[in-house]
Amino acid sequence: MDTLYSEEERLLYSTMREFADRELAPLAARWDENEEFPWASIDTLKAMGLMGMTVPTEYGGAGASYSELCIAGEEIARACMTTSTTHLTHVSLGSATIIGFGSPAQKQRFLPALASGEKLAAFGLPEPSSGSDASDMQTTATRKGDDYVLNGSKIFITNGHEADLMVVFTSADRSLGAKGTAVFVVERGTMGLETRPMHGKMGIRGSGTAEVLFNDCAVSAANRLGEEGDGFRIAMTIIDSSRISLATQSVGLAQAAFDAAVRHVQQRETFGKPLKEHQAIQFMLADMATQIDAARLLTRRSAQLKDAGLGHNRESAMAKLYASEAAHFCVDRAVQIFGGYGYFRENPVERFYRDQRVTEIYEGTSEVQRIVIARSLLREFAIE
Repeated sequence: MDTLYSEEERLLYSTMREFADRELAPLAARWDENEEFPWASIDTLKAMGLMGMTVPTEYGGAGASYSELCIAGEEIARACMTTSTTHLTHVSLGSATIIGFGSPAQKQRFLPALASGEKLAAFGLPEPSSGSDASDMQTTATRKGDDYVLNGSKIFITNGHEADLMVVFTSADRSLGAKGTAVFVVERGTMGLETRPMHGKMGIRGSGTAEVLFNDCAVSAANRLGEEGDGFRIAMTIIDSSRISLATQSVGLAQAAFDAAVRHVQQRETFGKPLKEHQAIQFMLADMATQIDAARLLTRRSAQLKDAGLGHNRESAMAKLYASEAAHFCVDRAVQIFGGYGYFRENPVERFYRDQRVTEIYEGTSEVQRIVIARSLLREFAIE
């Protein structure tokens, strides 16, 4: 790591690791066991200035790079996936959309409270019938004077019930398909807005997940981000970048599984010798470490491309695909190394196993990532 990161980045890693171990990890099991939203952990992120990491300094944020967000995000995920999911939704989806596509007036209106953590953001894209297909939004936005009236519903919205504002993707003209989409900032308390918490998740059980309903929900035209027709482009731009965040989340979880496994093999004995001396165990650790390093490097490359203002559609899909599947491998190997002990909730690897599964589903399944990668490759290497 020393040759790949600057002195400032190495300091950020060590600071975040100490902070996450002290403040976040001790609460992770509680959030999971009780399906409890991690308000106390979010408060500690606020105090550290982490809720506004990528918000420009003129709006009260830290103005951090995406590479720096990945360092912080990896350590938060290593300590607590519930807190990580809540944080990254706020930063790399909700806040990022306003940073990237809000007008100066909208940025001044919304970003300072998001940067301080006074307000929490959500991202309303997926729908019950069309999933995350931003070109086929069923939620409609009909212009009426100075307002738009929203009707429809969203599903599986992280922070949906807890958020103070939500970036919502709609269709302003369904006859135009993707070219008729529009995006709005919908604030808590808006008439016609209803949120219904969803319970019973397999993993990341403490993060808020909700169904969101719009019933003649009137939203000011001043809350529209961009123009009518920009929604699809905005969604694709934000998702390209957020996949980097989810890749780094997977790296953090994989690292947590590896760390737990390494500690365990040095403390347990089987067949008259330490577990670490069994070659089969050594091979598992070697494979885990190799996949984690590869995932971290793919993620760092995509973050650096974004920071440089370069295209990263294929690279972020590669990072998200590989990192999520590497995390799957690592949590599975960790449970195997722990044996029967890893099957019980008193052991954190049991939670890691459940938390990991969604990383291959949200922000585009692994199959979707492969489609994105393949299409990019075929365009680049097309035969004239």
